[in-house]
Amino acid sequence: MSAVIIYFSRTGENYINGRKQMVTIGNTAILAEKISSQLAISAYQLSPRIPYSDNYDEAVQAAENEKNAAARVDYEELPIDLSQVDTIFLGFPNWWGTYPRVVATFLDDHNWENKTIYPFCTHEGSAFGSSIQDLQEECVGAEIKTGLAVRGSKAAQSDTAIKNWLLSYLK
Repeated sequence: MSAVIIYFSRTGENYINGRKQMVTIGNTAILAEKISSQLAISAYQLSPRIPYSDNYDEAVQAAENEKNAAARVDYEELPIDLSQVDTIFLGFPNWWGTYPRVVATFLDDHNWENKTIYPFCTHEGSAFGSSIQDLQEECVGAEIKTGLAVRGSKAAQSDTAIKNWLLSYLK
């Protein structure tokens, strides 16, 4: 069984515990690194060709505009052949109730038939929102496993939650 982690995460000004703070590693990236370490599998960051602003309010506005327009957000090519992978740990922040449009574009660009997806997300109170249902609609033919939603402000302390979540994968 071949597995990889693919995730999108944003650095810069972030909303944590009710206030804006600068982060040099995005919350979802923290989770991806922890999962990668626990499973000893590679992680690949999905990067939009045009980066989001470091300014929180500008990034939030851009994300809302993209969602409302169902925009395709171009991303840098990943150095992997997904046809050789059967299990994907897919990470993203919850933006406007679901995964960001850069993730939607990536999902739209690939065939998910006979793949298994373990979604994980960071949020500040809304958990997965509608992203699990959105994954089921977008990734036709894939098995969407139970996901892990972690409050972004708790990402650094999520080792136990990740370990418990991965037990189903490791069986």
